[in-house]
Amino acid sequence: VEDVLKLLTWTHLCTGHSEMMSSFKVQFHRRSPGVRISQNIDFHVKTFQLFKATCVCLSPVFCRVYTPDHSYVTIRSRLSCRVGEILALVREKLQYSEDQPVLPGNLILVAVTSAGGQDTEPDEAVFTTLGVNTHLFTCEPSELDSLLPLPEEIHWTPGDSKLHDMSAEEVANQLVVFDWELFSCVHEVEFVCYVFHGEQSRWRPLNLELVLQRCSEVQHWVATEILQCQSLPKRIQLLRKFIKIAALCKQQQDLLSFLAVVLGLDNPAVSRLRLTWEGLPGKFRKQFQQFESIADPSRNHKSYRDLMTSLRPPLIPFTPLLLKGKHTHTHRVCVCVCV
Repeated sequence: VEDVLKLLTWTHLCTGHSEMMSSFKVQFHRRSPGVRISQNIDFHVKTFQLFKATCVCLSPVFCRVYTPDHSYVTIRSRLSCRVGEILALVREKLQYSEDQPVLPGNLILVAVTSAGGQDTEPDEAVFTTLGVNTHLFTCEPSELDSLLPLPEEIHWTPGDSKLHDMSAEEVANQLVVFDWELFSCVHEVEFVCYVFHGEQSRWRPLNLELVLQRCSEVQHWVATEILQCQSLPKRIQLLRKFIKIAALCKQQQDLLSFLAVVLGLDNPAVSRLRLTWEGLPGKFRKQFQQFESIADPSRNHKSYRDLMTSLRPPLIPFTPLLLKGKHTHTHRVCVCVCV
């Protein structure tokens, strides 16, 4: 119990550096002088790992917050920032802005999607709740009905993607590096709290939520790049490149980006591009069919689990499926205990 309390104390993501260091001093002085040196070393190693796990949540985040006229202010905050803190930063920026002669009154924070939907943001960890193609807007309650998506999201300008100028190896390497940086900051306690409590936990597993958000972003990015390409030959070339990127991610044991790319190519809007898939060489079509079989959910994702068993660490698992397995196992255990 004492060890669990220490983990929960050190992974409280909404505290600052000063509170974290003071908690470290209290826990350090409470230890009796007769504790062995090995236990002290083990405690310091755990402390370093937990501090590393909170680095992403305490590191600065730069974000644009838009106003109803689509002008914006850039704020510097942290990942676990609350709504009130964001509004205070926006109000301070608008107060010294030359384009805002009158100080706004009661401000609210709203997330506006590209389809025009509006969602009121939760009080904690605002940046982890933003979906794909969603921007933060601030306005007075009377201006809520006048909020519109950004012009570039309503009127899309066709053009060649920069992805055509990049090699598959370069894109795959960047995906692996970024995924590893995110996944290495996730602590084991975050999985436990997410499975048992989810978003109702005393503190939110923000690092884990970033990994899940990353998976969704890669899926939508792959489908968007394919659908925005108007030229059939370039679209076929782009499809080949994504299949190669997925193969390289699998080779480097980054199953997060591997399955995210595969699921993005398996999007119904992409699957309906009959001429594009027919123009794909047979070698790549066969390779993609093998990738689809790994993502097949039949028999409790047996193909994926067999792949995981055959790999040696270090590797980056497909986190959504990992959480699904833990949640299913926990539910079965709870049922057995109740019976």
